[in-house]
Amino acid sequence: MSASPDFAAADLTPPAVILDKSQMAENIGAVARVMANFGLTDLRLVTPRDGWPQERAWATASGADWVLEGVRVFDSVAEAVADLNTVFATTARPRETRQPVRTPREAGRILYDDTASGLKTGLLFGGERAGLETTDIALCAGIVTIPIDPKHHSLNLAQAVAINAYEWRTLILDAPPPRFRDSEPPASNDLLVGMYEHLEAELELGGFFYPPEKKRSMSQNLRVMLGRAAFSEQEVATMRGAIHALAKGRGRVLAKLAAERAAKSKTDTPE
Repeated sequence: MSASPDFAAADLTPPAVILDKSQMAENIGAVARVMANFGLTDLRLVTPRDGWPQERAWATASGADWVLEGVRVFDSVAEAVADLNTVFATTARPRETRQPVRTPREAGRILYDDTASGLKTGLLFGGERAGLETTDIALCAGIVTIPIDPKHHSLNLAQAVAINAYEWRTLILDAPPPRFRDSEPPASNDLLVGMYEHLEAELELGGFFYPPEKKRSMSQNLRVMLGRAAFSEQEVATMRGAIHALAKGRGRVLAKLAAERAAKSKTDTPE
């Protein structure tokens, strides 16, 4: 599908910026400042260490008050990205998840194209010390790694946000024609998480997660594997229907076995 003649890149909704477990108010303010520099406005915080609002953030935002005033706080990454369709996790550390790894420029182009298709997008950043949990990365479409010199790989939070925001901004200024999707858009994260939890609950009942101590890693692997498929809303509904059908089938088998045991018990009982 080609771009419409009246398409305006400047009208696109920029990606949301999600900060997980941010520790310092000054860093939040610095992130708001660079977001304002590059035209991003949607800042979301997940369990900030010192709560919110924090007055010190305004001091380092250098006047980017509108970003801080619009901050929304969430209890988990899953809740913060629930309404988004395409989210990239920004991390410098290699992970055990088999997800595509892209540069900020590559990710920026995907975010640009998806936004032009009417999808909601975001960039997820970890806390200053611990980074991102693998379970949260599993909710994302891929990983963004900044190609810095390995001899000195220290990069602060605001710098990482600035580099990714800059790549978005260059696309807006250059206004390249977006590459619209030919297929159905991916489902939002809240639908995907609902599907994951549905599947995991049935697998739990079926004894799949054994031994129990491996459940966390097995669950992560399942989510990453299914996430790579980029399910549409219809595909999520179809998958949940399949899970439900399999669960009902198991129920019929168990009911039949119970009935057979009951009948056998009656025949074995002496008169």
